[in-house]
Amino acid sequence: MIIDSYQRALDFLYGLTDFETRADPAQAALFDLRRMKLLLRMLGEPHIKARSVHIAGTKGKGSTAAMISSVLSCAGHKTGLYTSPHLIDLTERISVDGKDISRQEITDIVAELQPIISHINFHAEYGKLSTFEVLTAMGFVYFARNGAKLQVLETGMGGRLDATNVIEPLVAVITLIGLDHTAVLGNTLGLIAGEKAGIIKRGSTVVSAVQPEAAAVVIREQCLKKEAKLIDVGNSIQCRHAGYENRFQLFEIISERNSYNIKLPLVGSYQGGNLCCAVAALEELTEKGIPISKEEIEVGLQRVNWPGRFQVVTSHPLVIVDGAHNPEAIRALMGSLDHYIAGHGYKNGRRTLVLGISSDKDLQGMAALLKGFFNRVIITRSTHPRSMEPGRVALAFTDYGTEVITTGNMHEALNAATKGLAPDELVLITGSLFVAGEALAILRTGGKL
Repeated sequence: MIIDSYQRALDFLYGLTDFETRADPAQAALFDLRRMKLLLRMLGEPHIKARSVHIAGTKGKGSTAAMISSVLSCAGHKTGLYTSPHLIDLTERISVDGKDISRQEITDIVAELQPIISHINFHAEYGKLSTFEVLTAMGFVYFARNGAKLQVLETGMGGRLDATNVIEPLVAVITLIGLDHTAVLGNTLGLIAGEKAGIIKRGSTVVSAVQPEAAAVVIREQCLKKEAKLIDVGNSIQCRHAGYENRFQLFEIISERNSYNIKLPLVGSYQGGNLCCAVAALEELTEKGIPISKEEIEVGLQRVNWPGRFQVVTSHPLVIVDGAHNPEAIRALMGSLDHYIAGHGYKNGRRTLVLGISSDKDLQGMAALLKGFFNRVIITRSTHPRSMEPGRVALAFTDYGTEVITTGNMHEALNAATKGLAPDELVLITGSLFVAGEALAILRTGGKL
């Protein structure tokens, strides 16, 4: 294939093994970091050109990565950010100082890497390179060529065998761990924590969110084993929610080193834990010679951009898009919704849920947390190949006296949800990041609101 357009670049990338479109126990056996290291050697070791911050976890790792990256850029450090999955366009996954890689730059890098990737996959000494592995390598190449001095990397699914786990980070962050991707990572918090804690390197510094004890004990044991310094944000940082101001959430943060007044444009109440992780990591970076002032932390956090996470699209009616995709995330989302409604004095107008989830997720667990709050449920699906059939999702809601509407795609769902909305109504669009991304793309361009 000749890579002479963005679409051809995408076709080539998605023609590789794409673990994001599948979830089964067998895929864990296919992960092998040796092929990732081989690819990076053939590319001149771009991953060691910048100093790194590495972030794993079940919930909040992307938000935490975006916060840290925003502050580092604000402090004058050229910073690359690598996250996944994307909401609307693949270009979102790779950025430097808040500017996404362009489609043309993706096309050019894929064209350059294609012969090397094909060579490795032909011999397949350690198995064939996956889509995510190649995207990760592209991120390293892009950061190196654009002179990034720091790179903030979010793991994909786990940690231990994740393609990003080829670095020796200045600081590793483990955000809140919950039950997700159980078919691949294990069906207990301890097993999942073991995979996430795989990013801990000997002699490193680790920042951990407040964890369930089953996960916390694994992280502590790994830090002892690797002689790593552990910062537990539950013991080292105090966080007080100070209300809302327009579309900002206000926090007062007190650490062992400083105090901060934060205006955060991410208004989910669960962001408090992610904020504490970010501040702790940034303070550790200053200890390691990366100059960051208190003011730069406050300003950088006020500028953070991380769409699709409790994103308030309009206020009257209140329309919120959130990529929650498992019971733990739905529980946090519903807590944030109650908190936000109470903080803004919203009245009890009609409440509509637009829901689409992926086929490997816990439908019953998510539905149990959503039932009873909404007057109307509109079931849909994203275009992602792993999306659950709407009729199956609808069955989880039909016995609870709620109006249930089944649609075949996001356009139909948003048409039904937004038609004739009154100013006091609420619409929540959630269930997966793929649903959130498609909804935002339609709402931005389709004039639905």
